[in-house]
Amino acid sequence: MQLYNFWRSGTSHRTRIALNLKGLSYEYIAVHLGKEAHLAESFKAINPQQLVPVLMDGERVLTQSPAIIEWLEENHPNPALLPADSDGRANVRALAAMVGYDVHPINNRRILEYLRKNYGADDIAINTWCGHWISAGFDAYEAHLANDPDRGRFSFGDSPTLADVYLIPQVESARRFKVDIARWPRIAAVDKVCSELPAFQSAAPAAQPDAA
Repeated sequence: MQLYNFWRSGTSHRTRIALNLKGLSYEYIAVHLGKEAHLAESFKAINPQQLVPVLMDGERVLTQSPAIIEWLEENHPNPALLPADSDGRANVRALAAMVGYDVHPINNRRILEYLRKNYGADDIAINTWCGHWISAGFDAYEAHLANDPDRGRFSFGDSPTLADVYLIPQVESARRFKVDIARWPRIAAVDKVCSELPAFQSAAPAAQPDAA
């Protein structure tokens, strides 16, 4: 497998976590977003949307991290990232969606660059923007965790799931944008537990070969 990704990309980060949790090895291919390597024609030929990550498995080209992670779950089911029962799966998918569909898209690089270039947003304004949406999402996530008396050590149960795969990169992003995670003690506890696992440690942005 080959993973085209960028060290700081949240979607790349979650894909690396999923691959690691599945115990799958891959060749790391850096696509430097800061240098706009994703806009090169050579990369456009791989992914017309010109976004990371892209996972290549032989002749198969997979794009969009939710689709990639679902493919991994279906084709490499053990260890599972989703609970066995439908209620549990719905719970985990809802938590993942809070991050993947409601928080991350508003704070991704394309949005922030647009705010900088077209609205003159400086770093303070960017941090305020990101902090607002991260806080709104984390408030809901924290409340969801608080309402689950049988939660366990992770977002759901006592082993990492899809929810944690999505949550931890957003926690990393929150720190980048000066958001104090201590405001959400349950999220902070999940982050601590995940940070002790090699699958999460080796997927962390700072551990990547293209980290700057």
